Amino acid sequence: MKNLSTSFVVLAALFWGLSGGLGGVLMDAGWDAFVVSWFRGAVGFLFVLIWLMLRPKESGLANYRLWFWSLIAGLGIAGNFAFYFVSIEEGSVAVAATLMYSAPVFVYLVSFTLRLEKPTLLKWTAIAIVIAGIILLTQVYNIEAGGITLIGVGAGLLAGLSYAIFIFGFKYAAPHGSPQAILSIAFAVLVAILVWPSDGGEIISVLSSPDWVLFAVLGVLGAGLSFIIYIVGLKYTQPAVASVVAMVEPVTASLFGVLILSESLEILQILGMGLILVTVTVLSVKSDTQLGQANGD
Repeated sequence: MKNLSTSFVVLAALFWGLSGGLGGVLMDAGWDAFVVSWFRGAVGFLFVLIWLMLRPKESGLANYRLWFWSLIAGLGIAGNFAFYFVSIEEGSVAVAATLMYSAPVFVYLVSFTLRLEKPTLLKWTAIAIVIAGIILLTQVYNIEAGGITLIGVGAGLLAGLSYAIFIFGFKYAAPHGSPQAILSIAFAVLVAILVWPSDGGEIISVLSSPDWVLFAVLGVLGAGLSFIIYIVGLKYTQPAVASVVAMVEPVTASLFGVLILSESLEILQILGMGLILVTVTVLSVKSDTQLGQANGD
């Protein structure tokens, strides 16, 4: 079961990586980033709602703490989806996915500022390496040559921070109810929020467009099925292992961008991507290991 659970986590990360590429295809076809984000979330909402109806026991829906933290999680996932696709629209899939993956480092900076975590030489070194990697990847020193705008860079980082907010909300909601209840509330929040910046007419036109199949696949892989198998997989997967296999997402997204969308990366950008992915993964594994030791695991 443990091996199967790890496979679920890998598969979910693979689906998330593919969703970035599919979003890129749809935006290249002229669809707005917010409309793409809304459909991804809407399909995800249908899946987790069905999951909740199939397993309604101990949902915790009567607990106000579950609602509060699930709403926080919803704000996070809404920001993650929207900023991620805006970053892709303003740059490339590879850059956007890697910037989003660097979010844990910026969470450390906030934790240091609020004195929630003790800074160490290792953590400061890791932060410096990731920042250097971001500079190389985005080519902010020559933004026009890098093929991504400052809006794209900012949106990519905000996508990562938004995902951290989702994880934060989900973590504190978990003791008060079931995962399917939390995700149902979170995705309902996403659907309600992202409908505002989206073009209502464009949302309706998707249903009669030849691209509706791609929208459906994006929603199923990028939100509906992936979140469910990820939650199920985490039940028997060590956090350190999950941190490593999470690298599948940005790597898959990058390969999709290069092979399918004909995006290109210079040598320095590839070097920057490598610095970010390796450093964040090592830092996440070390953090999870220390947490397990503190809990006596």
